[in-house]
Amino acid sequence: MKLWQKDKTQIAEAVELFTVGRDREFDTLLARYDVTGNKAHAAMLAEVGLLTGDELEALNKGLDILMDIVSQPGFSLPDEVEDIHSYIEVELTRMVGDAGKKIHTGRSRNDQVAVDIKLFLRDAIKHIVEEVSLLFDVLMQQANDNRDKLIPGYTHLQLAMPSSAGLWLSAYAESLVDDLEMLSAAYAITNKNPLGSGAGYGSSFPLSRKSTTAYLQFDTLHWNAVYAQMSRGKTEKAVAMGMAMVAATLSKLSYDCCLYLNQNFGFISFPNELTTGSSIMPHKKNPDVFELIRAKCNMLQALPNDITMVMNNLPSGYHRDMQMTKEMLFPAINTLQDCLQMMVLMMKNITVNDNLLADKKYKYLFTVEAMNALVSNGMSYRDAYRSIGNSVDDGSFDYQPEALQHTHEGSIGNLCLEEIQAAMQTVKQQFA
Repeated sequence: MKLWQKDKTQIAEAVELFTVGRDREFDTLLARYDVTGNKAHAAMLAEVGLLTGDELEALNKGLDILMDIVSQPGFSLPDEVEDIHSYIEVELTRMVGDAGKKIHTGRSRNDQVAVDIKLFLRDAIKHIVEEVSLLFDVLMQQANDNRDKLIPGYTHLQLAMPSSAGLWLSAYAESLVDDLEMLSAAYAITNKNPLGSGAGYGSSFPLSRKSTTAYLQFDTLHWNAVYAQMSRGKTEKAVAMGMAMVAATLSKLSYDCCLYLNQNFGFISFPNELTTGSSIMPHKKNPDVFELIRAKCNMLQALPNDITMVMNNLPSGYHRDMQMTKEMLFPAINTLQDCLQMMVLMMKNITVNDNLLADKKYKYLFTVEAMNALVSNGMSYRDAYRSIGNSVDDGSFDYQPEALQHTHEGSIGNLCLEEIQAAMQTVKQQFA
């Protein structure tokens, strides 16, 4: 028997299997949040006189027991219940009697699911921020430790100008700061309470939506009951966009590492145990971790568009299409966390090779240095450019820099690591 099922109504098995999909699987992820939402709703019902004090006390005791049950590793829904919402109500009724039958007063599964997802995503974002912060710290440490190791810089994949491992690695650290700015916007959208909107049109009961907002520690609520339902899908898309930003940074860093590990570049290396071999070529050290991070993160960058394709042609109100966003977003969260954890492992163990630019094949990296030296000694910029360009063309260019004098903010000689660190601390505070 479903909570919505009438006494004489039977649903076809094929229809049930198709409409439930993977919901039962993902409901185990929402279980703790559903209990939390129930406690908030029950407290509010008692506040407005729809539950007695004794009923609230009994419900809270039952919900505490259920929280322990659903928090156990390996928890799964019994076969006879439709979803986590049904499970909680059925078990409460079994434990406390008629008070359990009152828990759904003034509520629809629409706003119940919406608040569960909001609570789940709010925690998921914070976990992603923690993982990003760990990677940021590793990149900043490696940037500082390797700040004086010069590497080639490229434009159009052609030799351009001298760079450094410190400049390269701290660039990705700062990229993560901007990624968290996007996640912060998603967090603000997520941190709004839809509970009390019912099926999307409110209720004739004197509900106090501000009370549940405070209980659940949301920043605010979705004021309009219709929009509270419209936030389904939109919230998920906002989170997906923040995740896609992080994924883009990881994908690009992975590509750099694949390239720089290549023997023709030879800028970096990793311990043997972090690379893989070949079944036919004994010398191989394959960057499989980076290749898989790149592939997974490229798939993650498609996630906002995937959610758009599900939600884009829907009118206002609830539609079962919204169920599909869980199937796309929830596994993606785990994928991103896995990629972040593997990137931390790899970057902790990176080695940047020494004296790379001593190789003659990199001599043209210093054309700008030579040109700037001429300008500093009084020659016009355009004449210096022609002079150095002509020496490159006729094969006479040769420049041996004693030291690179880069002093402006964000250059080889001034990485601004403290400023990047401060920017990260500022953005992290937005998730407090």
